Amino acid sequence: MKAIVQDVYGAADVLQLREIARPVPGDGEVLIRVRAAGVDQGVWHLMTGLPYLIRLFGYGMRKPKTPVRGREVAGVVEAVGADVDRFRVGDEVYGTCEGSFAEYVCAREDKLARKPVNLSFEEAAAAPISGVTALQAVRDAGEVTVGQKVLVIGAGGGVGSFAVQLAKAFGAEVTGVCSTGKMDLVRSLGADAVIDYKNSEIISGGKLYDVILDTAGNRPLSVLRRVLGPQGTLVIVGGEGGGKLTGGFERSIGAPFASLFSRQKFKGLVSKETHLDLEALSSLIEAGSVKPAVDTVFPLEEAPAAIAYLHEGRSRGKVVVGVS
Repeated sequence: MKAIVQDVYGAADVLQLREIARPVPGDGEVLIRVRAAGVDQGVWHLMTGLPYLIRLFGYGMRKPKTPVRGREVAGVVEAVGADVDRFRVGDEVYGTCEGSFAEYVCAREDKLARKPVNLSFEEAAAAPISGVTALQAVRDAGEVTVGQKVLVIGAGGGVGSFAVQLAKAFGAEVTGVCSTGKMDLVRSLGADAVIDYKNSEIISGGKLYDVILDTAGNRPLSVLRRVLGPQGTLVIVGGEGGGKLTGGFERSIGAPFASLFSRQKFKGLVSKETHLDLEALSSLIEAGSVKPAVDTVFPLEEAPAAIAYLHEGRSRGKVVVGVS
């Protein structure tokens, strides 16, 4: 089969389109014929091996433990391993795995759900990581409820575009923060107000928010606290920028400690990939409350360009790799 493979950590030029052996599903796994694969910031981190912190999480210290890139997948079940009882050959599925930038990939049964009937494969591939992360940020960490004022920073990105829609679905009044070129997208997702961070800062309006979901990862806590209500909740989703060691994740690491000295709550979110939350997301998608915002679909051979495009911050919503 064809796959996007890397032997060493580095920039996009370390990725190569190669012919490699088709994987065989083990116990509790299914073999998926990949139709589309999502691109998220995590793919860039695993490609470069940066920050070094991620190498300690089992992805390989000197070189990638899994040579094929890609973690979000949508496709058709081609074969099932032993002890698989939720899926059969021919089922259309989506979820997370390791190595989805390929014609075939094996995924654990408990990381998959049936593809929402109202989504294309390309749309479905955009949802597993970004959508579930946003769901856990809005529902679990933020505990968003009806009538609350919610600020979504990075509202035009992968996680942010889902977070805006989910907060609205939970009954909140939502303000999105994004760049000028993404304002129309964020409005179309249902945001009640949009702040263009290039022309106006979030602290300029004097408004306080019950929940802030920060998916952009670069503002200091001191700034965010000024627009957070006295008993509000700040949820930090991932982190970008920073040095090679922690790469911006230090805010997430330090957030719980800051909460010890304030009525405001600060939480760093580490999302968990579960089929239960994927199924919950599917229900919201099939009900019409949420729809993946797909910017561009790149062919498999252009996966390196897709990663670079996303990392440059130009994408409106999600970037996807089409496979077959």
